[in-house]
Amino acid sequence: MSSILMKGVIRNGRVEVPEPIDLPDGSEVTITAHDNFPGLSDNDGPMTPTEIAETLAAMAKIEPFDMTDEERADADAWEKKVNDYTIANTDKGIEEVFP
Repeated sequence: MSSILMKGVIRNGRVEVPEPIDLPDGSEVTITAHDNFPGLSDNDGPMTPTEIAETLAAMAKIEPFDMTDEERADADAWEKKVNDYTIANTDKGIEEVFP
């Protein structure tokens, strides 16, 4: 899959680009808005005291996740298996880069 990077402008709900794009009709595209538009940024800065209070109130409503001893043992065994695999295979990627 190849990609094309081109800037455009939204007008009347449609993307207008400065020049034609050589893609067949029906091609799927991904449109990413830049964070200079109000309300679209993932990181608008520090949370306000009100946002903090709302977040803490929402978190207080979350009930604890209780596991049975059997479920906890299964989760621990799976975590050990993943860690053992990771440790055993960590050098494989490095060996390919630095033979």
